[in-house]
Amino acid sequence: MSVSTAKSDITSILKPATRAAWKSARTAALKTVRFSMPREIGLIASVNAALNSNDFKAVQAFAFFLRESPLSDDEAVRILKDARKIVHDLSSEFADVVEALLSLSWKQRSKKAVRAYTEFSIDVLLAHSSHIHVGVPNLIGNWIPSSLDGCDWIQGSPSEGVRKELEIVHALLNRILTAVPIAMDVVYDATAANFPYFKRPTHVTAGFLHNLLWLIEYKPIFAELLLHLALQKLLILDVHAPPAEIDLDEEADPHIATARSKRSRWVKHPIGRTLDICLMKLYKFLESKCRPAPDSTDEDRCSQNRFFKILLNIFENVLLPSHDTHHVQFVIFYVCSFKKLFAQSFLCMLLQKMQNPKTSAVIRHAAICYMASFLARAKFLPLNTITSYLKKLCRWAHTYIDDSDEECTSNTNIVFFSVCHAVFYLIAFRAQDLTASSKNLRFLQSLQLSRLVLCRFNPLRYCLPPVATAFAAVTRAHQLAHCYTVLEQNTSHKLAIVYRHDEALPEKTLDTFFPFDPYSLKLSNKFIKPNYLVYKVYELKDPIESAVSQSSKKSSTGTSLGFNT
Repeated sequence: MSVSTAKSDITSILKPATRAAWKSARTAALKTVRFSMPREIGLIASVNAALNSNDFKAVQAFAFFLRESPLSDDEAVRILKDARKIVHDLSSEFADVVEALLSLSWKQRSKKAVRAYTEFSIDVLLAHSSHIHVGVPNLIGNWIPSSLDGCDWIQGSPSEGVRKELEIVHALLNRILTAVPIAMDVVYDATAANFPYFKRPTHVTAGFLHNLLWLIEYKPIFAELLLHLALQKLLILDVHAPPAEIDLDEEADPHIATARSKRSRWVKHPIGRTLDICLMKLYKFLESKCRPAPDSTDEDRCSQNRFFKILLNIFENVLLPSHDTHHVQFVIFYVCSFKKLFAQSFLCMLLQKMQNPKTSAVIRHAAICYMASFLARAKFLPLNTITSYLKKLCRWAHTYIDDSDEECTSNTNIVFFSVCHAVFYLIAFRAQDLTASSKNLRFLQSLQLSRLVLCRFNPLRYCLPPVATAFAAVTRAHQLAHCYTVLEQNTSHKLAIVYRHDEALPEKTLDTFFPFDPYSLKLSNKFIKPNYLVYKVYELKDPIESAVSQSSKKSSTGTSLGFNT
């Protein structure tokens, strides 16, 4: 036998054959040596030793035992009952063992074990508020589905088994919040900290949102804070799921896209799919809170109005200042369809923002864009609401012309040009309705559109070309204003430069956006589609004008300019 062979044999005798065997041997040794003593001593004796002789070794060993040793239901019940007996002694000095007790797996145990865990949790948090920062985040952590639990979360709703487990979690959280009101701040902080990263699987984010909305159901005091948080997180999803990318993913495999569209399935884009399911859940939740029912009581109506005010406040502070969003803002669009008062309140808020000189020009511009897009797209708005806001916008623009002496540019005063653009866009978009009768035509004549078009500020110079051309076609057909001469003069003085999205747009063009452009998500679109007005090209009697109007629609070269269907 060679020396190397002999050495190998000796090594094989002294060491486990594999790493797995070594780990198994180590675990067995730990269980027999380290876990036997804590079991024998018990929690009460370990704590008493620390209190009487300031010796925390037994307590530390017991905490390690709780974390590492699998406990039977009976053993868990016994330990938790012992913990309740000495709950007043478990101050912040014993945070380690309290954290181990609160971190025990308990949802899938026997009813007796669940009851023991629940009672201990409430007792220890009532006796020592310092442990709230451990107990509450542990409960919120149960809201996060495992990455492997997708089959238990269909379209963001839990299976019956998972729902029963979560009922236990929410029942305990409800009792803690009722008994320990100071836990509310910790609940919000833990919810914000645990909200899943936007690239997590769809069922993880949707499952967490399901639990967040569940908390609002039994603790409405959280409504504003948690909806504010939820919409902030959904905005992140929205920014990372632009319609162009969603449409590109659908076109990448036309066979899959066709099959999915026939089955009305979700979009292929992973983040878009998450956003779709989350918005669907949010629409359902808001419908339950804000939609009036035939048998609604005065109390119900007050609650609905109060909830809408919360949502409107969140829109004002979260959505209105946000840039490059595409779908989340439809939350306010959908809720406004429930009640005429809601739509009026929304438009009134936007008008006040626009008229307030103390508000920043960027926010005023955004408010005007929202107002124009909402008035154009909301099928549930009566025509008199549209004419009313057209009149208010034109009155403001005429007052501006009267009060201003100096020539202004888009940089020095964006608000005037935004208002004019909104007026031109609305008339072009809703031309079928606004020119349907002689009465409506007389109303348009009363707006003095020619004065806006021909004023020294030349607002058509700052309009997007499709909007300017479509507006010019409508006003020429009905002798409301003469725009083509102005457009030709503007064209001769402009140089094309490259703007965003690699497009050649005029040099002086407003960074206008249309918040309620067509909705790209599939599942949640069923809530939007019935109330959404699709653009139809205005049919002019003059064939030349019709050709110009058609060309204005085509000139968008695929970019959203507010007229796409």
